[in-house]
Amino acid sequence: MNVPRLVIAAPSSGSGKTTVATGLMAAFAGRGLAVSAHKVGPDYIDPGYHTLATGRPGRNLDAYMCGPELVAPLFAHGARGCDLAVVEGVMGLYDGASGQGELASTAQVAKLLRAPVVLVVDASSQSRSVAALVHGFASWDPQVRIGGVILNKVGSQRHEALLREALDESGVPVLGVLRRAEQVAVPSRHLGLVPVAERRGDAVGAVAAMRGQVVAGCDLEALMALARSAPAVPGEVWDAMGAVGACDGAVPLPAPSRNRVAVASGAAFTFSYTEHTELLAAAGAEVVPFDPLRDETLPEGTRGLVIGGGFPEVYASELSANEALRKAVAELVESGAPVAAECAGLLYLARSLDGLPMCGVLDAEGRMSERLTLGYREAVAVSDSVLAAPGTRVRGHEFHRTVLEPGAGAEPAWGLHQPERRVEGFVQQGVHASYLHTHWASAPGMAHRFVERCKG
Repeated sequence: MNVPRLVIAAPSSGSGKTTVATGLMAAFAGRGLAVSAHKVGPDYIDPGYHTLATGRPGRNLDAYMCGPELVAPLFAHGARGCDLAVVEGVMGLYDGASGQGELASTAQVAKLLRAPVVLVVDASSQSRSVAALVHGFASWDPQVRIGGVILNKVGSQRHEALLREALDESGVPVLGVLRRAEQVAVPSRHLGLVPVAERRGDAVGAVAAMRGQVVAGCDLEALMALARSAPAVPGEVWDAMGAVGACDGAVPLPAPSRNRVAVASGAAFTFSYTEHTELLAAAGAEVVPFDPLRDETLPEGTRGLVIGGGFPEVYASELSANEALRKAVAELVESGAPVAAECAGLLYLARSLDGLPMCGVLDAEGRMSERLTLGYREAVAVSDSVLAAPGTRVRGHEFHRTVLEPGAGAEPAWGLHQPERRVEGFVQQGVHASYLHTHWASAPGMAHRFVERCKG
């Protein structure tokens, strides 16, 4: 397939990638274009703002968790039928998985997609030096095509003139100049930006401000022309049905016989990859969202439960107060139904979180910690569970500021091999609960196995 596309990158974090990428998505969507939004890496929060800007699901492209071979197919799946795709990078352009070269870097993804790169440069503390910086990034890897620069945090017309004059000698065109604008700032806390689901009204205003700044300061015609210069996307288009169909013994159920799988949503559980629900549906599930902050019962007929990541520590009192739902979850677990929980879901299933009662399914106490646990992980399943057979190898990531003090009565879910060797998580009855976030597109057998267990 062929779709015009841009990768929005930067020399480092904090340069303004999210502002520019989200603003561009909203600006082109405002022109009536179907815009496909993507984020390099495992981050869950930025795609929420992308979804708000485009009206389409924001999707992740992670060459570590899914493998480089799936980057282009997953991109093509998300961008199918769109007029433009905008890919927001991660960290600095050439920063990837620690100690593994270019793996999972924005540069690697740009090369896999054959996409031109727009470099967003924080120019607030430089003038002529900007040319040396841009030249270095443009020449570092000849396979990465930097098609233009957007200068961010420019202080004045005089400052802009100095920057443009310097960049005239670099051969890299200036495609936009953004002035300092406080109204574009998005609030952050212990795990990054505050998710859209928690500040919907304010988030709409923030995205509108990003769009306004980009429209006022960027050459949208030149950016679209650059996007159209990209050649055809290499490889096949990923398909959830095909991925599940390739699993051993996979026979998707017809619609009338589908097993109902409840998926936690709402402000407390915002961390989920779109492909997970697509794979569950392809495996024969009827996916039904519910909000543990508001709903006092699970969806009628629930045969399986998926609780992803998010911020239960922020909403611990509200989650605890919903005693009826906590009891319903415990009863579902007691019935032997399959339950898959990641990070926030793990804490929700524990006995307590910061001293407040949770579902009490797992003999463990959760609490906030000052230490951030963050990074990619290699893992192998060490117990037979509703998600994986022993010996199944996956790649994932951890991202939390909580710790869990386990009691007894459960087997570990994963053996982790990076950065240190340890076991982690819980397998108990039909529960698989872990801090490890995984991307099921790289292991569709997880979705197939989970839905198969719903039949039981």
